[in-house]
Amino acid sequence: MNSTKKFQTGNVVTISFAHFVHDVYSSFLAPLLPLIIEKYSISLSFASFLTIIQRLPSLFNPLVGYAADKLPIRYLLIVAPAITVTCMSLIGVAPHLIVLIVLLLTSGIGVSLFHVPSPVMIKKVSGDRIGKGMSFYMLGGEIARSVGPLYVLAAVSLWGLEGTYKLIPLGLIASALLFFKFRKIPISDAFKNKQKETGAIDAVKKHLAFFISIGGIFFFTSLVKGSLTTFLPTFMTEKGESLWFGGIALSVVQFSGAAGTLFSGSISDKIGRKATLLIMGFSTPALMLLFIFTSDTMFAFPVLILIGFIMFATTPVLLAEVNSIKTEHPALINGIFMTISFLVSAFSLLLIGSLGDLLGLKTSYIITAFVSVLAIPFIFKLPSN
Repeated sequence: MNSTKKFQTGNVVTISFAHFVHDVYSSFLAPLLPLIIEKYSISLSFASFLTIIQRLPSLFNPLVGYAADKLPIRYLLIVAPAITVTCMSLIGVAPHLIVLIVLLLTSGIGVSLFHVPSPVMIKKVSGDRIGKGMSFYMLGGEIARSVGPLYVLAAVSLWGLEGTYKLIPLGLIASALLFFKFRKIPISDAFKNKQKETGAIDAVKKHLAFFISIGGIFFFTSLVKGSLTTFLPTFMTEKGESLWFGGIALSVVQFSGAAGTLFSGSISDKIGRKATLLIMGFSTPALMLLFIFTSDTMFAFPVLILIGFIMFATTPVLLAEVNSIKTEHPALINGIFMTISFLVSAFSLLLIGSLGDLLGLKTSYIITAFVSVLAIPFIFKLPSN
C-alpha cells in the first residue's frame, strides 16, 4: 500500500495523546466558573466574556496557519501544551481579575499554536481515512475535557482554589515526553519544502461559500454546545446541586462526547459527512429540550449522555470536511476554520450569558434548543460526498 494512503496508527495516537494532555488543562475554566463568579462577584455575561478572552487569540489562527505552512509544525505542538499547562494551573491563584484575564489570554495563545497545525498533521498520517484520523484526534480532546473537570476539582478539594498551581509539574512532564515522540514524525519538512502554486488569498476566495456554510453550522450548533460546556456546572449549582455534582455532569457530557467523536468520523467515511451532520442536526435540539425538562429527575444523566454523543460528533466530521479540501495551504485553511469556530462560538456565548442574566439559564437553554435547528439549512448547502 502507498505510504501516503496508509493509516499510521502510532503517529495518529501520538498526536491524539498530545491533544489529550493539552486539553485536560485548557478545560479548567468551566468547572471553576462557579468559584470564580463567587470570588470576583461577576455576572454570567462577564463569565461568558472570560471564556471569550481565552479564545481571543483564535482571531490570529489564519496567521498561525500561514506560518505553520512554512515552519516546522512539530515544534508548535511541543511548546503549546507547556504554555497552556502553566497558565491554566495558575488561574486559581490569580490575585486580581486582570491577572486572571492575562492568564486566560496567554493560555489562548497556546491553544491556537496547538489546534491550528495538529489537524493538518493528523491528515498527513491518516492516509485515505481522514475521518477515522480526525475521530482519534477529537477523542483525545473530548476525553481530556471529561477528565479535566474532575482533575481540577480534585485539586480544589485537596488544596483549595489557590492550590491549582500544584498541577503544573505533571503537565510539564507530559509536554517533555511529547518532545521525544514528535521528533520522530517528519511531517513539517513536507510543508516547508513544498512549492506553493496558489496564493493564500486566492485559496481563501475559492472556498468562501464553503466557509459561510461552516460558519452557519458552527453558530447554531454552538448555542447548545456552548450553553452546556460553559454553564452546565453553574446551571446545576443554581438548582441547588453541589459543585462536584455540576463537575460530574459536565464530565458525563464530555465523556459521552468522546465516544461520539470516536465513531462519527468512521461513520461519515461510510455514509457521507453531509448525511452524518443531518442526523446530528435533527437530534441535538430534541435532546436538549428533553434534558431541560428532565434535569430534576433520574433521567437527566442518560439524556446528557445522548446529547454529548450526538453534539460533539459534529466537530470531527467538519474537520474531516475541511481537511479534505485540496489546497497548497492546508494549515492556513485549517486556521480559517478555527477562526470561524472562535468568532461564532464567542458570539453565541455572549448571547447565552446575556440571556442567562436577563431570563435565567433554564429559559436561555430552551431558546437555544429551538434556535439550533437553523443549522440544518446550512448543512444542506454542503457538498455531498
